[in-house]
Amino acid sequence: MTSETDSQSSTTLGADAIDVAIAQGIDFDGSPIPAAKLSLYTQVMALEAGRQRSGVSNTMRSRIVRIGAKHIPQAELNQMLLDADFAPLKDKEIAFYYGGK
Repeated sequence: MTSETDSQSSTTLGADAIDVAIAQGIDFDGSPIPAAKLSLYTQVMALEAGRQRSGVSNTMRSRIVRIGAKHIPQAELNQMLLDADFAPLKDKEIAFYYGGK
């Protein structure tokens, strides 16, 4: 792998990579993100920033389920939640994240 490839890979990995690209207004392929898309994203994120939160543990669990469902089989994620003393997967989460699989 060349240093250019290493640089490209490091800029497209991890949770912060998207935020960095959005802040720069440039997609991973180097193309500019259209102004209308950036504007709508900024508008919606401002609404989200102003939303009352239900608690850190609830938010942690939501993120674990939302992201974990992309990478971890249902039974395994459910057991991991239980092992960490979170509530197990809810029927609506199973239907939403695993229903089509």
